[in-house]
Amino acid sequence: MRIYTTYKVKIKHYNHIFKDTIKIYRDAVDYLINVCLENWDSISMYKGQNRLTYIEVLIHSTKENPVPKYDFDEKFYKIPSYLRRSAINEAIGKVSSYKSNLVNWQNNPVGKKPSYPKAGYVFPSMYRTVMYNQTDDYIAQVKVYIRNTWDWITIDLRKSDMDYIYRRCKNRKQCVPTLQKRGKKWFLDFPFEEKVTLCDTVVYDSTVVAVDLGINTAATISVMRSDGTILGRYFCKLPKETDHLMHSINRIKKAQQYGNYKTPRLWAKAKGINHDIAVKTANYIMDIAVLYNADVIVFEHLDKNGKVRGSKKQKLKMWRSQEVQSVVTNKAHRLGMRISHVCAWGTSKYAYDGSGRVLRGKNGGFSTYELCRFQNGKTYNCDLSASYNIGARYFIREILKSCSETDRLDIEAKVPQCSKRSTCTFSTLISLNAELTALVV
Repeated sequence: MRIYTTYKVKIKHYNHIFKDTIKIYRDAVDYLINVCLENWDSISMYKGQNRLTYIEVLIHSTKENPVPKYDFDEKFYKIPSYLRRSAINEAIGKVSSYKSNLVNWQNNPVGKKPSYPKAGYVFPSMYRTVMYNQTDDYIAQVKVYIRNTWDWITIDLRKSDMDYIYRRCKNRKQCVPTLQKRGKKWFLDFPFEEKVTLCDTVVYDSTVVAVDLGINTAATISVMRSDGTILGRYFCKLPKETDHLMHSINRIKKAQQYGNYKTPRLWAKAKGINHDIAVKTANYIMDIAVLYNADVIVFEHLDKNGKVRGSKKQKLKMWRSQEVQSVVTNKAHRLGMRISHVCAWGTSKYAYDGSGRVLRGKNGGFSTYELCRFQNGKTYNCDLSASYNIGARYFIREILKSCSETDRLDIEAKVPQCSKRSTCTFSTLISLNAELTALVV
């Protein structure tokens, strides 16, 4: 598979010189959006590069096409050819998305009608040799609209940013940079492409890192094999960072009690701490995966859509589970590891030993929500039990997929829990392995 990563490099000393370039580019995109809308029936008949060629015939005058249908060249005099093509591709993408969304809305008119496409906050791609040239390690040239013409200017790139790229990305393919503005500063975003081969280990020989992401415990990790062997159990708590986060949230609540509802500085600090928790949690998970040379990292499929209710809604809103999974996915794919998700229903509700529902927190007589009591009276860590179930559900799904239809039906008849994934537990995996052993014998 291919992995794309982007690194930003700050442009030094310049602040307002790129505004005219961005304005012209966005105006060109808006103009081309109108062209695409007026001729979409004809454009939609073409695919890929042919669409761009067809639109260029409509707007750009050449020796073979002296009188185009639209006066694009007069409105955007001497605009670089690659910048024009970048604007065409941007317009095609926006109109294509608008048309498909409009058809979906007409078939099922739920919500508002898709809005008319606009250029919005798009930024141009600086194609090499014609829009961007690297003249030195920390110096480059870019073509911009300046002094009523398109001309080259020399820019200084921040040394620390470029050194990071030279150190980290020397074995990756560099793609076309993009001019971007963040706040009052200008940057060049350098995308890099790399090819990796994901592991293709047989499910019976694979090692899985099952992760249960939580609010009180950042991550509870179990390293498992397909036969149910637990190779390791780990807890990532981060108590110091959690205390800092709660302290920041309490300061926001205190400020809001006095009517100060807009607290950007306090919220920025809380979000920064929250981001730090997510990154440290992801790094901890990856350290465990590398330690055991894992083949797959398994998460719950967490759907956080909808309104959050209850006394812990603030904690749930600040829970960065999706960011943790995103960071782990990027790191794991670069190392050739796969990412998988399983159904989250009942992973914490059912005991890993198959004894049924657990009594958690106060319902089980505990002062903490991390402990639970099984129906057989056993006391156990609820998140650890959930991580067993997460890993077991992954193995059950993959093993059944590898079996023939006859064997699968035979197994489901003898182990009926396998047929309903939302009730599978670690004990189901043990029973499944016993039946597989019996089939082999």
